[in-house]
Parts: sequence; C-alpha cells; structure tokens
Amino acid sequence: MAFAHNFRAAFLYLVVATFVDATDGVLARGLRVKERLPQFDGALLDNIVDYLTYVFVPALIVWQADLVPSAFPICAAMLLSSAYGFAQSDAKVDSADHFFTGFPSYWNIVAVYLYAARLGPAVSAGILLVLSALVFVRNGYVYPTRTPVLRGLTIALGAVWGVMVLTMIAWMPDVPGALVIVSLFFPVYYAVLSFMLDARRGHRS
Repeated sequence: MAFAHNFRAAFLYLVVATFVDATDGVLARGLRVKERLPQFDGALLDNIVDYLTYVFVPALIVWQADLVPSAFPICAAMLLSSAYGFAQSDAKVDSADHFFTGFPSYWNIVAVYLYAARLGPAVSAGILLVLSALVFVRNGYVYPTRTPVLRGLTIALGAVWGVMVLTMIAWMPDVPGALVIVSLFFPVYYAVLSFMLDARRGHRS
C-alpha cells in the first residue's frame, strides 16, 4: 500500500498490526506456546515483527509520501537509531515500573501525524531527527498498558485517543487541523507522565 501511495490503507494495516501486537502475548500464554515449543523464542520473533511494524514500514511511508526533503539520510537515521534501541538490553525494563528506555520507536504514530498535519518537509525532517537522537537518551518512557501508575487513566485516555487517530486516518488525506491539534492531548499527557515518573525513578536511585 505504501508503494501504491494508498497511505490511508497503509496506516489502517498498521493499526491492525498494532492490535495483533497488543494481543499476541495473551494468545501465546493461553496456548502455552513456551511449553509446546520450548525451542521457539517468541520474544525474539516479537522484536523482529515490532521492528518491521514500528520502524521499517513507517520509514517506507515517510519515503514514499515525500514527507521529508531528502529521504535516504532521514530514513536511515530512523532505521539505524531504532536498531540500536531495539538491541539494548534495557530497551524494555521488566521491573515494577515497566519502562521503555530511550524513545520507544513509535514511528507509526509519528508518521500518521506528519502525514496528517503536513508541516512541511523541513519541519518533518527536523522532528524525525530529534526523535532519532532521543533513542540514545536513556530516559524512561511509560509502557502504557503495564505501568502501575495511573494505568487505568492512561488506558482510558489512550482509548479515546485511538478513536481520534482512526478518525484522522479515515479523513486522510484531508484531515481537519483542529482534529490533529486536539488529538495531541494524549502524546502530551504520555510525555509529561513519562518524564515525571522517570525523574522520580532517578531521584529514588
């Protein structure tokens, strides 16, 4: 769909893939995959699929949609920085806090906003480069569905935001600017919550 320049369909497929990603662990545990296939590393497969879903395909969309003035170096920055991030042993902190370390490669979401907002190639390139750099900054980012702090509120707000994102995709390529702006409430909430909890965690350590 990206090569066909049907970006609405490409983003809808990414939504489906995100739903699969949110439920595959539950299904695997329910079917006792680890017991039935002890030689199979589901976590490794999950990381491979996540990289394709959240990094490679969004970079392909950025390139094919002409969202940046020079696609090769920008997309390379997305791909290489996230490859580094995925390979870090502390990329997912499986502790009581449940944090991602470094910008958690939400490129699918970033691509939706850049395509919907049409901020211009130079601004889009700047945003992508800043986020690529944030992969290397070892701040903690909330794992939305597993965080013990404000988990219910985070999931509820995330559900409302998810409906707004689906509405944005349905309106593509002519997304109302007001919808884009209002929908930013959740990314702002997520960033503020992540930075506050990361600061508190750092203070405790």
